[in-house]
Amino acid sequence: MMKSIVGFMVATLLWSAVNAEPVSEVMAKTIKDNLKAARPDLNYGAVETSPITGLYIVRVNGTQFVYVNKTGEYLITGDMYHARPGLFMPVKDLEAARIRKELMESVAKDDMIIFPAVDETKAVVYVFTDVDCGYCQKLHNEALPGLTMGGVEVRYLAFPRAGIGSPSYRKIASAWCAKDKLAAMTALKNRQPIPENVCKDNPVAAQYALGQEAGVTGTPALILEDGTLLPGYRPAPELLKVIGVN
Repeated sequence: MMKSIVGFMVATLLWSAVNAEPVSEVMAKTIKDNLKAARPDLNYGAVETSPITGLYIVRVNGTQFVYVNKTGEYLITGDMYHARPGLFMPVKDLEAARIRKELMESVAKDDMIIFPAVDETKAVVYVFTDVDCGYCQKLHNEALPGLTMGGVEVRYLAFPRAGIGSPSYRKIASAWCAKDKLAAMTALKNRQPIPENVCKDNPVAAQYALGQEAGVTGTPALILEDGTLLPGYRPAPELLKVIGVN
């Protein structure tokens, strides 16, 4: 019942977090005092605004949270989602998205293998990839052409799932060290061999660690410009809709 209420509210209300007023100390104290009176055994953290006007987020025991009204007398548990084209994004992931956005912006363009958009660049997507991953190969050969034709610049980052030093690592590092990186990446994604050339100071290990920090657990893993993480393969028309360029 509670989850259905949250889903209904998110499906019918517009995103308003940008214009939300900060929670006053008086309101935060009122909310926490009422929660403590009901459940003094729990540890309540900061009171934060939510995307829905009049509803506030309170962290509980560090990693959990509840949604409450302005007095803390009524609360809702469960996940809140932001309805976006092509997906429901958990509100609790917004902070993680902000961190991922900063991580992606910290990577030098010269350290990525970039397939540029055809004509005007309307958006950028970061893709953590493994050359031996079947769905990574499918994304490269089937979805990437549609993305670039649709105005999306695809920026590859390395994520050899077998780990640093593995055969997959040596393959993908050789692509990063190749004179023609785009051709080398395309060859590997078509299961064609390229000359092994694991150059010194290649960025693969650093990008593998960056992916883990960003929450990547498998490939392909796409990160949008706002930090949204999209795990797994999706066809180009669906991705263009999610990215917002279609």
